[in-house]
Formats: sequence, C-alpha cells, structure tokens
Amino acid sequence: MKIRNSLKSLRTRHRDNRLVRRKGRVYIINKTNPRFKARQG
Repeated sequence: MKIRNSLKSLRTRHRDNRLVRRKGRVYIINKTNPRFKARQG
C-alpha cells in the first residue's frame, strides 16, 4: 500500500479504482488489481 499526500491522480490510473473513507482516512481500493491500493497520509 502506498501512502500519498494526494490521491486524485491515483484514482484516474485504473477504471476500477474506488475512493473510500474509513475511520477518517481516505483510501483507494481496487478489487481487480490490488497493487493500486493507497492511503492518504
């Protein structure tokens, strides 16, 4: 999982990327290609 300041650019890299908010943190999750997982930090 990558930790990035901005997730906006990561979201557009793959069409299955989803922006999710959990426990005050913002995540990018991708079911079909899990190497795109990221967290805003």
